[in-house]
Amino acid sequence: MNPLLIIVLILLVLSGIGLIVFILLHSGKGTGISDAIASSVYSTQTGTSIVEKNLDRITIGLAITFIVCLLVLMIIYPQGSISIG
Repeated sequence: MNPLLIIVLILLVLSGIGLIVFILLHSGKGTGISDAIASSVYSTQTGTSIVEKNLDRITIGLAITFIVCLLVLMIIYPQGSISIG
């Protein structure tokens, strides 16, 4: 296997897992996991908004990484060109 393929696939898997985790950390109506964590760390509402902003930034970064990895795989390795073995 090509080293570029291995690197892109590892980035794709890690960003996919990270997306799942960080999307689940977002709170909907104040009942999410991030609210439980933020309420124990911060007692004011401003602390919660800072946590949410950071979660948004990380999630957007992971989504961009995921999409770029998919595009790189589509461009460099068109359908049927990867041979395993």
